[in-house]
Amino acid sequence: MTRATTKPEATSLDTARSDNVLTFTDQVMFLALRGTGAEAVAQANWIYEHPVDYDGLRTFFDNMGYGLMGRRIEPSPLPFGRHRWVTVHGPQHELDIAEPRPRAALGEWVDERTAMPIDPEYGPSWHMGVLPMTDGSTAISLTASHCVGDGSAGVLALLEAAHAARLDHGFGPPRSRSRRQAILEDLRVTARGLPELGRTLAATAKLAYSHRNDISRSGAVRLKPTGPDHLVQVPVLSVFMPTDEWDARAEALGGNSYSLVAGVTAKLSQHLGRRRAEDGLVTLNVPQADRQFGDTRANAVKLADITIDPEHVHTDLRQARAALKEGITAAREAPDEMLQLLPLVPWVPKKAVPKVADVLFGFSADMPASCSNMGELPPDVALADGTPAEYMFFRGVDRIVTRHSMEQRGGLLTVVALRLNGTIALSIVAYKPGAANTKPWLRELITNTLAEFGLSGRIE
Repeated sequence: MTRATTKPEATSLDTARSDNVLTFTDQVMFLALRGTGAEAVAQANWIYEHPVDYDGLRTFFDNMGYGLMGRRIEPSPLPFGRHRWVTVHGPQHELDIAEPRPRAALGEWVDERTAMPIDPEYGPSWHMGVLPMTDGSTAISLTASHCVGDGSAGVLALLEAAHAARLDHGFGPPRSRSRRQAILEDLRVTARGLPELGRTLAATAKLAYSHRNDISRSGAVRLKPTGPDHLVQVPVLSVFMPTDEWDARAEALGGNSYSLVAGVTAKLSQHLGRRRAEDGLVTLNVPQADRQFGDTRANAVKLADITIDPEHVHTDLRQARAALKEGITAAREAPDEMLQLLPLVPWVPKKAVPKVADVLFGFSADMPASCSNMGELPPDVALADGTPAEYMFFRGVDRIVTRHSMEQRGGLLTVVALRLNGTIALSIVAYKPGAANTKPWLRELITNTLAEFGLSGRIE
């Protein structure tokens, strides 16, 4: 849908905004968190091969607590009310410096950082840790709730912190309204939104009929789990390689960097059995940043659905490149009709929120993979201590995952790619019901898949 460039009313759809009311998309993500307990987090990680300047790092850490990271969510006292942002400036947790570990323990430590408590309402909504390693290198990890910011919000926050731009969006302090004030104000916001709600209700029946297959398919993926339920550690690994090698291989296959990322993701999907039953094609959910100047949305993206035949992507990227271009163009130009239902979000029963999230965020019987390509990042995002880190990678993971939830979804595949200072980094999260689902299992999958493309890289 078209994004507004002016400050919207609190009842408008999910356009670029600069007030303190959450968009419907941000609110449904928060409600889904509360309904399922699965906390989606975004993680930025730096690896320094040279000594870290701890004074510079502490300054960066202090600066992170402003702008889009310097806030939390304050729910409305009304069960159907719109939630609001509140300002929480400065660090929300102390800088955690771990005891030195071997370089081989890096992945385990980054996973531990992901598992640390985080909460967009009660805090901390973000935290940062440091791992000195016995080979002289140092890792730094910043983890934030996805309810507070997506990848583009994270990049913006890192740039602001690196340049000491301590922005104040003026959301107001927590609990600055009495309960009576909050109820009255939120009732007024709800009343202003009633005409929009009426239009939404009128369109619901038509949309439900025209998208009945999409809605039914979004639930069809919820397979019946087997055996006892328990928490699982979904394996995550990152691979690094020089951009010149990556680009040369992409060109040789008739593609470019973007289509090669999509091709690798499609081939991984094939090996994980994540294909459409009717034709064997692979569906990729490709987020496209939609953030504008002054935009305070936590999640400012458009989702492009890309369909790729994975059989020959390792030898020919032309179909993947064309599909990617077509899908991204369609996402930018054609409105997503399902977004018309967003004003219903505050009125949806809690038990139904996960189903709504499935429809909005693309979980379907196609078992799509998430393929997030952040492109070439500004060099200054690497300045965690004021000097450029040798390596950097982003991850998007869920903090609390159960075996049954993974089986109901048919597993998981998420790929996040970025280019920085001559290196491309791909972070890969994968789970397949019935597989070993360990880091060695994932390492073998990544190594073999890259080899099919004539590629290899450093995996950590």
